[in-house]
Parts: sequence; structure tokens; C-alpha cells
Amino acid sequence: MEASTQREAGRDVDWDEIERSPEFQELVKRRKAFVLPGTIFFLAWYMSFILLTAYAEDFMSRRVYEGLTVGYCLALTQFVMVLVLGLWYLRKSDHEFDPLAAKAIEKYEGPHQRFATADDHGDEVGSRAATPSTEPRP
Repeated sequence: MEASTQREAGRDVDWDEIERSPEFQELVKRRKAFVLPGTIFFLAWYMSFILLTAYAEDFMSRRVYEGLTVGYCLALTQFVMVLVLGLWYLRKSDHEFDPLAAKAIEKYEGPHQRFATADDHGDEVGSRAATPSTEPRP
């Protein structure tokens, strides 16, 4: 399937209907319930680090071990926090958000047309693709 044909097929999608569906509303609600607190926590932690760096120089310069200071330790926790939040989001996405998105799509399109895409030869591919194209390859 050519890219222009895919775009034309995308125009037939009633995005407003999908947006109003209870499945999509549940997806948005659950995702927001995870992302908003995570973002607030991240920003609070980061701003606390910045404020400590600016106003608590004595505390941040205390040595923990040889040349390692409290400031360096707290700076390293920023990387750990980003890694943990990212992995947590991926896990939550795999187990909760993706199944909800699949339900919303399935209800709209039906189970056979989900996530089907075309390769360079026009054959539909993907883990959930519909039946392959019967058109001859060029």
C-alpha cells in the first residue's frame, strides 16, 4: 500500500468518535493519573536540588566519601530517578495503557484490521495485521 493510500485511508477514521468512546476516556484518565503525579514529583525533586545547590552550599559541599560530596550524590539521584520513572512508565504502558488503547481501536475498527501496515511490496505486515495482500510483487 502506498503512503498516499494510507493517508487517504486515515481520513476515513472518525477521531471524534474514538475520543468520545469510554475505552479511550479510560485510557486518558489512567494515563493522566500516572503522568501528572510523576511529572510533579520529578519537577519537585529537580527544583529542590537546584535550590539546595543555590542556597545550601555548606550542606551540598559536605564530604560523604573522599572526594564525593552530598551535591554529587544528589546530582546522581537525578539520573536514577529518570531511569526509574522511565522504566516504570514502560511497564505501566505495556500492562495497562497499551491494552486499553487496543480495546479502543478494536471497538472502532474490529479485531482484524488493528495495526496493519504495508511493507515496500504492498503486503500488510505486523503482529496484528490482516490477511496478506494478494497483489503480485513488482
